[in-house]
Amino acid sequence: MSENQSQLPLKEIIKQEWLRCAQDPVYWMKKYYWIQHPQRGRIQFNLYPFQEKVLIQLQKNEYTIINKSRQLGISTLASAYALWLMLFQKDKNILCIATKQETAKNMVTKVRFAYDSLPKWMQIKTSEHNKLSLRLANGSQIKAVGATADAGRSEAVTFLIIDEAAFIEGIDEIFASAQQTLATGGQCLALSTPYGTGNWFHKTFTKAQNREGKFVPLSLPWTVHPERTQVWRDAQNEILGLRHAAQECDCDFSTSGDTVIEPDMLNFYEASFITEPMEKRGIDGALWLWELPDYSKDYMIVADVARGDGTDYSAFHIFDVAEAKQVGEYKAQISTRDYANVLFAIATEYNDALLVVENANIGWSVLEHLIERGYRNLHYSSKADTTMGANEAQMSRMENGQGMVPGFTTSMKTRPLAISKLVSYIQEKSVIIQSKRLLTELRTFVWKNGKAQAQSGYNDDLVMALAIGLFLRDSALRFRQQNMELTRAALGSFHTNNHSSAGVFSYNSQNSNPYKIDDGMGGTEDISWLL
Repeated sequence: MSENQSQLPLKEIIKQEWLRCAQDPVYWMKKYYWIQHPQRGRIQFNLYPFQEKVLIQLQKNEYTIINKSRQLGISTLASAYALWLMLFQKDKNILCIATKQETAKNMVTKVRFAYDSLPKWMQIKTSEHNKLSLRLANGSQIKAVGATADAGRSEAVTFLIIDEAAFIEGIDEIFASAQQTLATGGQCLALSTPYGTGNWFHKTFTKAQNREGKFVPLSLPWTVHPERTQVWRDAQNEILGLRHAAQECDCDFSTSGDTVIEPDMLNFYEASFITEPMEKRGIDGALWLWELPDYSKDYMIVADVARGDGTDYSAFHIFDVAEAKQVGEYKAQISTRDYANVLFAIATEYNDALLVVENANIGWSVLEHLIERGYRNLHYSSKADTTMGANEAQMSRMENGQGMVPGFTTSMKTRPLAISKLVSYIQEKSVIIQSKRLLTELRTFVWKNGKAQAQSGYNDDLVMALAIGLFLRDSALRFRQQNMELTRAALGSFHTNNHSSAGVFSYNSQNSNPYKIDDGMGGTEDISWLL
């Protein structure tokens, strides 16, 4: 207190102090905001220079997104800013959303602890003071809610805090609804450590870096903390493991997340193998080819069929079996009949390739069309193993008389085996994949509730086709190595063509042009336009 202040009445001194705090949040936080430190107990919140810079940005911008290292005190800073708004401005409605209500409650807990630690003259009478909310008599309040679809939908929010934004399931819809409540000039702070690519947090932060959208980005790696050294960072590798240390400390999206395939390995594939195809066929360029068929090689085509609800795609890969190499790829939304015609044509072109079609859902319709056209190198599975995606009438109609039905059955038994094979092939660098479309799907193929599947809002059609192909290839090679008969129950048989003339490739089909089909009226139709 200055000499001039000491001569003033107490009420005037308090008034001046109140005004200074209202004008300078850094001053107020350093002097009046107390925190519960896990090791040091109750201490004052003495801001680091980087925290002061964050606070300045919060004041200047309506929308701020922070990609941060762990334990930088940014959540504490957000709680301090929230209480400062509540004390010095009327009718501030602050909402904290996190993965779980319990996590969001931690923000309110920090605010309540700091409020209770204020001098009595600074406290404003409360009308609500519990674990999930604090409401002051001036109309300002803070509430904690879990990440549900209607979070913040029904009320006007002046400051929205989204904590651990990268980990919130369905955050796209939550933010879209909450954003409507910010339309009158409210603020939003989204903060998180990274958790993989392709989610709302990653996409929003990347757009912000490109100066797209409303958010202003801040990146806060571990190096911004003045008390952290390289020794500390190295210790995190031992404590957390290399992958989680990169996620929690380095603000690195590419090495973070819970992807089925290690991000470092995906980065290796991107640098080593991913390339543009030599040819793209079709109106939309849906068919990508890296190699034309070689008459001396065996090929396998593995096809996934869209469910038909408009949210996923029909997709297939063309494999060079001996080299475990992807030489072609297709991904499009297409009718089952047209898809069957595309498969027939391209499989015939690639030396009557072994054609593996997943027989779940409407995959049976594709298989029926292929059988109608007389494709003779289809993969068959045991009828006893086919328990999904078909009724008994379908299976009986398509059974070959030996307890076998066309296609591959993805079941609770075969799916994890196929995914395991996918992981081992990629980790051992035993498969060559060349498609950036496939790589994109692999980056968003994650563990979710113990199951490997596409991240919300993304597809895994190409990934599953790859997994099935590698699973079947491995089975074929294993049976061959053991000198066992390669039966249709395992993989079918690879058909070797007898070519009468040299060249890059030739057809071994009753129809010299696989792109011509009967039109049902005594003529033919050229379906090459599909490709």
